[in-house]
Amino acid sequence: MRPCFENMRVARTIELNSSEKTRLTTLSKGRRTSVRLAERLKIILLAAEGKDNQQIGETLGITRQKAGRWRLRYAESGLAGIEKDAPRPGRYPKYDHAVVEEVVGKTLHEKPSNATHWSRSSMAKATGLSDSTIGRIWKAHGLKPHLINTFKLSNDKNFVEKLEDIVGLYLSPPEHAVVFSCDEKSQIQALDRTQPGLPIKKGRCGTMTHDYKRNGTTSLFAALNIANGKVIGTCMEKHRHQEWIKFLNLIKKNVSAKQEVHIICDNYATHKHPKVKAWEKRYKRFHFHFTPTSASWLNMVERFFRDLTEHQLRRGVFKSTNDLIEIIHDYIIRHNETPKPFIWTATASDILEKVKRERQKLNKLQTD
Repeated sequence: MRPCFENMRVARTIELNSSEKTRLTTLSKGRRTSVRLAERLKIILLAAEGKDNQQIGETLGITRQKAGRWRLRYAESGLAGIEKDAPRPGRYPKYDHAVVEEVVGKTLHEKPSNATHWSRSSMAKATGLSDSTIGRIWKAHGLKPHLINTFKLSNDKNFVEKLEDIVGLYLSPPEHAVVFSCDEKSQIQALDRTQPGLPIKKGRCGTMTHDYKRNGTTSLFAALNIANGKVIGTCMEKHRHQEWIKFLNLIKKNVSAKQEVHIICDNYATHKHPKVKAWEKRYKRFHFHFTPTSASWLNMVERFFRDLTEHQLRRGVFKSTNDLIEIIHDYIIRHNETPKPFIWTATASDILEKVKRERQKLNKLQTD
């Protein structure tokens, strides 16, 4: 009885000209070629030599089905057919759209009975899903119930005028004048740890005890020159109007007597004390510009305070107030060696538009 070959599957023939063969050979040996693509290229090169799928599988240590699959894809789509894997549907989710809506709805409109916000475990317990499933749903919808942003809208009646005045100084400072952004960083604590911490090493971060010893406080008075980024700073024991006047005198000593001086500061009571106003009348080249109430973010020197806290104070260990003051003064000296001014980019109209939107949101919440 003669065997029947009519239903046998025949492998697709691969024919390569000399340039194609050279290109595939070079690509299969390239350093940047992935292992998967190099294997597929070898399949095509062996197929072009006339070898069948079984022979190719034995040569490369793969199954004949795999050899046949990539032979077919190259025959149908060329090099593009083997460079990337075909898209795969992936595992179907175990939960339907109604479950997703339930989780999202609870997150947005409900609270757990024993907490102010949902956690993955509490939501999983309330819905019968796993913690990881809750995490995936929250990530897909941009929900982060464990985070909260703080805000404060100024109620200053002269907010617009003060905003335009200060932003105008930042974006277009007056000629032949110097502009200082000034403020106090008060009650900086000289904290010493109760036990020495361990240094950082491979596989372990540094350690620091959570408790500490207080060794006194100091107040930093700082004036940031918005033109060149240099800082005039000094530490004092208190932050009354007497200290503020001493600081103004320090600024006066560091500025040419021929220059007009513009001082940007907040509405702290010491800045408006009668004796400070008398000092201002005595030195008429000094001009004071006050930020709106509840708008300390408008004072550029706050950026310098933030960097000081991050780089020196937060992890610092200080045996005494003198140690703390020395560290602060050293930081100011190093800062002034290579100063970089902070660049203010937001215009007054941009800020006002944002404040307007936030005010509308707040008013809507209050009326609901």
